[in-house]
Amino acid sequence: MAEAAAELWAQQARTASGSRGVFRVALSGGRTPELLFGLLTEERFQSLPWEKTEVFWVDERYVPYDDQESNYRLARESLLDRVPILKESIHPMPTGSGDPARDAAAYEALLRGRFPGQSWPSFDLCLLGLGEDGHTASLFPGGPELAERHGWVAASRSPKGVADRLTLTMPVLLGSRLRLLLACGRGKSAVVKAVLGPVADPPLLPAQMVWHGEGRGVFLIDQEAACRVAPTSQ
Repeated sequence: MAEAAAELWAQQARTASGSRGVFRVALSGGRTPELLFGLLTEERFQSLPWEKTEVFWVDERYVPYDDQESNYRLARESLLDRVPILKESIHPMPTGSGDPARDAAAYEALLRGRFPGQSWPSFDLCLLGLGEDGHTASLFPGGPELAERHGWVAASRSPKGVADRLTLTMPVLLGSRLRLLLACGRGKSAVVKAVLGPVADPPLLPAQMVWHGEGRGVFLIDQEAACRVAPTSQ
């Protein structure tokens, strides 16, 4: 699964940098993306257009950058410090003002500066994980942020772990050129089955909204996460 994700990253990076001069990717945290990050540091991927890569974040826990829970720290230590990417091309979500809503607005302003004149930022790749409750990014089932249809970045609240979060909104995720949803492990098998199953109206699970939304999406799952899915549905 991580191998397939790395190949998709490489494909998107080469296509975007060749046609538009820049590859813009939005990262998430967690164990599954960490496996991907490790692969991308291997010698075979050193020839990717890292100098033309611009990195953003899908979501962030509202903690300092050096905190063990920081998505930025995970990406920096496992990928960004180990590839020849330009430091000025790395744009972590701010978490230092003490006010998540203020920092969400600041990150939205940064994005609007990087994607001028666009209704939504057009990331070439949006890397997403999957929570056992069906959340993706830091958009949680029943959260008010799911109803956001104008803003690009929102402050959100998690029912578990670090409560305060920053997250891209659903229209931003759906506006990406490629949404790559990753899930691994038997603990994700029930929610994988739910995401791939019938969709309520309106959809109840954020991950289901992402998977069934318009545009191009790829859902990569390992054998354990797929153990409850009928073979014809994989």
